[in-house]
Amino acid sequence: QVQLVESGGGSVQAGGSLRLSCAASGSTYSSLCMGWFRQAPGKEREGVAAIDSDGTTIYADSVKGRFTISKDNAKDNLYLLLNSLNPEDTAMYYCAATRGPTCPPFYCTGGQCYGYNNWGQGTQVTVSS
Repeated sequence: QVQLVESGGGSVQAGGSLRLSCAASGSTYSSLCMGWFRQAPGKEREGVAAIDSDGTTIYADSVKGRFTISKDNAKDNLYLLLNSLNPEDTAMYYCAATRGPTCPPFYCTGGQCYGYNNWGQGTQVTVSS
């Protein structure tokens, strides 16, 4: 079991930046796929970015070129740098993890996101126009 705790959310104006952090504990961090998901009010949860044990990254099309996922194996931390934020990025952001060397494709439907079995409590990001 992996425990995940997110931090770094907040309120910014459009065009601004934030950096989210996720502290992981309770498992062998280097063998995990780690990812970020988000859920806006009234919308389905969606995958944002993920990074596997070799450092290979995947991004949702909506955030490519604006968001950057990274991890610090020494500190067991996962990060998400959010640049050029717009109001459509407003959501609760969740850190997630699953064992294995590679990350599964993002697939969320019916209120569930498949392939990830460890979740944090979320951190709120609010972007005003």
